Amino acid sequence: MMTSHTAATSEAIAKASVLIEALPWLKRYHGAIAVVKFGGNAMVSDELTRAFAEDMVFLRHAGLKPVVVHGGGPQISARLTELGIESEFRGGYRVTTPEAMAVVKDVLTTNVNAHLVDLINEHGDFAVGFSGEAASDDNRASTLFTGARRGAIVDGEAVDLGLVGDVVSVAPQVVLDAIDAGLIPVVSSIAPDGDTPGAVLNVNADSAASALAVALNADKFLILTDVAGLYSDWPDRESLVSVITTRELRALLPSLESGMIPKMTACLEAVDGGVRNAAIIDGRLEHSILLEVFTQRGIGTQIVGEDS
Repeated sequence: MMTSHTAATSEAIAKASVLIEALPWLKRYHGAIAVVKFGGNAMVSDELTRAFAEDMVFLRHAGLKPVVVHGGGPQISARLTELGIESEFRGGYRVTTPEAMAVVKDVLTTNVNAHLVDLINEHGDFAVGFSGEAASDDNRASTLFTGARRGAIVDGEAVDLGLVGDVVSVAPQVVLDAIDAGLIPVVSSIAPDGDTPGAVLNVNADSAASALAVALNADKFLILTDVAGLYSDWPDRESLVSVITTRELRALLPSLESGMIPKMTACLEAVDGGVRNAAIIDGRLEHSILLEVFTQRGIGTQIVGEDS
């Protein structure tokens, strides 16, 4: 009995230590807006998606104000294949025809967004879904995101990507209203084309999340990835970088793997735009967001400003 009691007491003390370690971060981030880009393997695993939803509710109860931005690449690809619609990638971007754009919009809104909202709301009435087309009730002419078409350079040649664009402006009031109401906004990454009335663009979720983080004056910006963080000398796994400044990242950016460049660019733009710090973290680990926010060492790679 004594051995059992001692083991139970040791386990309880270990749990208390974990909780106490979170105290300075609970104080630091109380009332802070944290924008989280949801994607990667976490998006296609039911178990990881449920863990992500739990993390968002935990952040909300811990006094933070989480905002989720998501894409839906795997789900979009699966739906296009199911419908027999060709899906081509050029320069890392999905060439998006009007036919494909209708599928993108439907999948993001009625599949990914609605599912994530439902999972969060299993824990209470916390989440509300938006698309980049969302507008404030008092200003229907002002949508959350405004986009502009972009192309890509492939083998030195400019290519037309169709209805693909970048977020060029953000009107965040509709999201701020939701935050003020104690809700967790869940935002899908599409944007009206500012140059073509009625047209909607497929926009990169990393850059959309970064733009929203800046517009909300967020304290923290997190991107879930499928790697442990940024490696200064990939594939050397000993070269994982825990913290990097914006100056160091700018110098390193051209040498990174092509798939990492948009994510690190989004983090760089967020910190340059006033976000206190950004981080890329491994979405393959359950509750990695809680490890990043509430532990001393964190997880993944943090990007901080020059004076941090």
